[in-house]
Amino acid sequence: MKIEANKKEEVKDVQPIRSLAQIEDMKWSLKKYCSERDYTMFLLGINTGLRVSDLLKLKVKEVKGKKRITIKEGKTEKPRTIYLENIYTELNDYLKSVGNSEWLFPSRKGDKYVSRIQVYRQLNKAAYMVDINEGIGTHTMRKTFGYWYYKGTKDIASLQMILNHSHPEITLKYIGITDEEIEDSLNSFVL
Repeated sequence: MKIEANKKEEVKDVQPIRSLAQIEDMKWSLKKYCSERDYTMFLLGINTGLRVSDLLKLKVKEVKGKKRITIKEGKTEKPRTIYLENIYTELNDYLKSVGNSEWLFPSRKGDKYVSRIQVYRQLNKAAYMVDINEGIGTHTMRKTFGYWYYKGTKDIASLQMILNHSHPEITLKYIGITDEEIEDSLNSFVL
């Protein structure tokens, strides 16, 4: 199976994973068919909402043994605190396999981080293996975080700040809530 990666992934076409069962399927597939690196990146992405470009640039020394880190986001150049306590054990178990690479998610050569294109390919490979057929890309992790954070808290103001969006409507549209809520309300509407 060959998965082609579009260098300019369309963010609007990428969807959050809206099913907890599909999230678990993706985790299983990434571990079984891809690698511990890809699984850990997915885990970190869906639990922090970091952009893939920021995930890729993380270094081992920045996260090793830490339950909270502060990074400067690449796109916005704003500082952001990332909480790692909920995945601390899995992240530190993974770190044992990284060896002496400075990068948290090294390429096979180890002297640089894995490419965004490779992340795209691995996510799509894992999705294909568990019959998730559409809407998967590198932004899937960030959108999945946003979707489930909102579903769990209904706190759009905090999520807007976490994702560094300028307006709540942008955040709701980004995670696909607006369309979903309209559809749900119309499905139950009857006169």
